[in-house]
Amino acid sequence: MKLRDSRSLKQPELMIIPMIDIMFFLLVFFMLSTMYMVDLKTIPIKLPKAEYSAVDTQTTFAVSVKKDGSIWLGDKQTDISSLTMQAKMEQKNNPRFSIVIRADKDADYGKVITLLDRLKGAGVQRFGLATDVGAGK
Repeated sequence: MKLRDSRSLKQPELMIIPMIDIMFFLLVFFMLSTMYMVDLKTIPIKLPKAEYSAVDTQTTFAVSVKKDGSIWLGDKQTDISSLTMQAKMEQKNNPRFSIVIRADKDADYGKVITLLDRLKGAGVQRFGLATDVGAGK
């Protein structure tokens, strides 16, 4: 006596498309969650506008120059000499070290140029100026 039909003994199928969908959603979730985990501490300033701006997210130092000429590294106030000393030490440890300078649009850009000269003299080779993306004015 035969209890099972030979047609009922099919091989189980592995559905890979739903697994790929789940992996894609997990990838997107973790990418978005890590983007929001990065907390860059800076002070609020008004940046000048630019028509085009290339965005680089791998900066080591975010330096801000306020309207009154004060220099901030992250959310702590500093001066040019201590900033260049810190930059020189970081440049020795990290050859891909870079600095982004965020200067207020009403700040004295002579001080920004002085800062750039001192950083260049300290051996920093990768730095940039931050702007707001939009119509330049």
